[in-house]
Amino acid sequence: MNTDDWHDSPWSSYYGPNLGYVQEQYERYLSDPESVNSTFRELFAAWGAPPAGGAAAAVSGSASVSGALNDPAALKKTIAAHKLVSGIRRYGHLAANIYPLEEDQKRGTSKTDPATYGLTKADLASIPASLIWDNAPSDIVNGWDAVQRLTEIYTSKTAYEFSHIQDEDELNWLTRQAEASSFSMTREERAEVLERLIQVEQFESYLHKTFAGQKRFSIEGVDMLVPSMEAAIRLAVSDGAKDVLVGMAHRGRLSVLAHVLNKPYEKIMGEFYHPPLTVTDPAELEISFGFSGDVKYHQGWKHQIKDGDKVKATITLANNPSHLEVVDPVVEGFSRAAQEDRTQPGFPRQDFSKALAISVHGDAAFPGEGVVTETLNLNNLRGYTNGGTLHIIANNRLGFTTNPEDSRSTLYSSDVAKGFEIPIIHVNADDPEACIAAVKIAYEYRKLFKKDFVIDLIGYRRYGHNEGDDPDATQPLVYGKVRNRPTVATLYADRLLAAGAVTQEQVDAMKRHSTERLQKAYEQMREEAAHDHHLPVFPVLSDLQVSTAVPLEQLRELNQELLKRPEGFTEYSKLSRILQRRGSMLDEGEKVDWALAETLAFATILADGTPIRLTGQDSERGTFAHRHIMLNDYKTGEKFSPLHALPQAKASFAVHNSPLTETAVLAFEYGYNVFSPETLVMWEAQFGDFANMAQSIFDQFISASRSKWGEKSNLVVLLPHGFEGQGPEHSSARLERYLQMSAENNWTVAHLSSSAQYFHLLRRQAAQLGTEHARPLILMTPKSLLRNPRAAAPAIQFSEGSFQPVLAQPGLGMQEKEVKRLILCSGKVAIDLEEALPAEGMEWLHILRVEQLYPLPQKEIKAAFDRYKNVEEIVWVQEEPKNMGAWTYMEPRLRELAPQKAAVRYIGRPDRSSPAAGSPDVHAVEQKWIVNTALNGEAYVKGVKANV
Repeated sequence: MNTDDWHDSPWSSYYGPNLGYVQEQYERYLSDPESVNSTFRELFAAWGAPPAGGAAAAVSGSASVSGALNDPAALKKTIAAHKLVSGIRRYGHLAANIYPLEEDQKRGTSKTDPATYGLTKADLASIPASLIWDNAPSDIVNGWDAVQRLTEIYTSKTAYEFSHIQDEDELNWLTRQAEASSFSMTREERAEVLERLIQVEQFESYLHKTFAGQKRFSIEGVDMLVPSMEAAIRLAVSDGAKDVLVGMAHRGRLSVLAHVLNKPYEKIMGEFYHPPLTVTDPAELEISFGFSGDVKYHQGWKHQIKDGDKVKATITLANNPSHLEVVDPVVEGFSRAAQEDRTQPGFPRQDFSKALAISVHGDAAFPGEGVVTETLNLNNLRGYTNGGTLHIIANNRLGFTTNPEDSRSTLYSSDVAKGFEIPIIHVNADDPEACIAAVKIAYEYRKLFKKDFVIDLIGYRRYGHNEGDDPDATQPLVYGKVRNRPTVATLYADRLLAAGAVTQEQVDAMKRHSTERLQKAYEQMREEAAHDHHLPVFPVLSDLQVSTAVPLEQLRELNQELLKRPEGFTEYSKLSRILQRRGSMLDEGEKVDWALAETLAFATILADGTPIRLTGQDSERGTFAHRHIMLNDYKTGEKFSPLHALPQAKASFAVHNSPLTETAVLAFEYGYNVFSPETLVMWEAQFGDFANMAQSIFDQFISASRSKWGEKSNLVVLLPHGFEGQGPEHSSARLERYLQMSAENNWTVAHLSSSAQYFHLLRRQAAQLGTEHARPLILMTPKSLLRNPRAAAPAIQFSEGSFQPVLAQPGLGMQEKEVKRLILCSGKVAIDLEEALPAEGMEWLHILRVEQLYPLPQKEIKAAFDRYKNVEEIVWVQEEPKNMGAWTYMEPRLRELAPQKAAVRYIGRPDRSSPAAGSPDVHAVEQKWIVNTALNGEAYVKGVKANV
């Protein structure tokens, strides 16, 4: 029986003795249907057996229960009452008072009305409360009392949506929490919340008046976001959490920075204060290399919670661009990294209690941006779970100027969470105590069940989308109400004053202290602004100079260990034969292919004590069935990775197949790497063009994070790339896009042609972890070259070599004075050229493989140009269309480096709107033409063969 059937069935509200009695009747029914009354017969025929549970023997002791249920009329009324109770629990949210601006408008639903079920007050009063509400409070005597109390619970300023939860234990727990009356706040706790609300309100008001017209994306209308987050953080830290990781967009960010993360007021005010610039020449501006900064409402912050000198926990607010929800998976990656111990071989050891993730969402963005759904899907996956994230929707019921009915097809903005069986509480943001109670339930649920929870914090937006925006033009009715709505601080102060929980003197003192603090901070900021300020200075980095060679004997030892299997492990015979061939690849006269080069790189990096995390669609096996870093027992399906059993390993190795998602998974890995800078984190696209779906992560995080926020990443991105007749998709990884974003040494972009080059580049990337040299690596990886012998390398290149940003084609360029054409290329086309080279007669030609495209190895290229003094043509050859690939990046740089007398030319496909031809035959013709034209010695003449 599914959840919906369960709620609709007459058994949904029977517990304990009541359920036991029904089970006893069912046993009698099975023996003799005529032995039970007609109502029971109809129920059992329609609904089958009641659920197992409870002892029937414990039933018959309750005379009132059996008497009520033996009377057919009373039984029908009881069943109807059960349906009413189920309706209140399931649909009460439709009548709940959860919208601050509509508190004067009565919401309702027939599902909570006794008349819908044919019941009167007298009917309900005649039913014992225990029959329809198991474990009802002691003051609830009859059914009418029960219905009144449950209606009050489920239609107040808190609304519960739990009926979509399939797990019965979870559902019962959530129901008990909602119906419990144990939550209360002390006088001190209530005063603390009031004082915080006053501080938030006055902070926003001060900024609004002092820096009039400047954007700040005020929190006003959902002010309770701040005390709610603080409540969750206190609970987590009291349970021993060492990190709380927070992600949010710009709405309310400044108040969260100031009051949750204790960013000093004067620092925030300093970001508003802009003395006029007197310079007109950009060269006079003090903008440091590699740092451009970001607006104040995108920046992150860290705050340490201390007990004396000891740091108890750290709260981290992640940097976030204006692309709203893309930070969600970044914070998920933060939290996973914070929970894992990577110091031992095998998979990392994860402890959910070590870190809590809190994601704050916008009400229009939560259902509107697909990355939210992608992120919610991660939580129960082995490679990505963090034991549950607390999601808070800062719901002001507007998306810029768009009303809810125009921005989503669902009743609530939180509805997308239902598909992942995430519990949801909607709460009126103008009821502080209801908000804190919701946080407590959410936190305890996450702690117990290790799953996500959503709190829909429903308020309003006091100003326009930003403070320079006039909302009356688009929401005149709403803002008529907003202008007349007291702030939540005022409402709560009045409530506490009426209850005698605070005095007017206390409230006045709270306001006075807050005002004084703000004014003092402003004066301090003005004083500091009088002094010169400098942006962070990042060093201009060259490539890290480090030895990446590994002694041959060590490589052989590692390779033999990689071929061992646990006792009793049954390896797929076909795969076993393939992998066993690797045993001789390090021998004299043999070559190491791409897959083994990678595995040896991993093994040596682990032996150096550096943990590794690799994820992507099909990364365990590899898209092209080449990696097989995780093996599956052919008989049991049990998984085994040789890297987990490697005796030499001194750190963890994690490899996970990812969901069919790019944006959220790449952002997750970025976050994991940023939080764990000592770990070599790698994300692999199934095909390079799949990364198109994650373009915002490249644009706004990976390429620019250091420049905007000073945030370092060493993430490795593997993008399969190569034109092999597979059509417009699965050919190009869009190399040109990454080169277009290359500047200020922000990352490394490489396109390799040798397995040894890959080995050394991975080891160099691992060596720069945690140093100033750390930066992402964008790597175009091979497809057909994975098994091409020309891309394999002998053992000596691993034991004695190093990464070479430029490789010269062996056998060419020996007669320097004879070289007339110098070809530069990258990746697979270099192998295509090598395969087509004649055995002799090529003295006029030399080929350079530019393995590292950015930072461009200008020194090595210029040295080659200087060596071949009679060169007449410098030709860039590529298989991508002319407006794609590396040509537009390389052309101006080659012209700058080329000898004056040498022409700079292009050979490749013409400009195209689509990356590759759909026909493999057309592809073959084009590819052959490119290779032949490059090798035939004919000068490239624009207009004749220029378009191929």
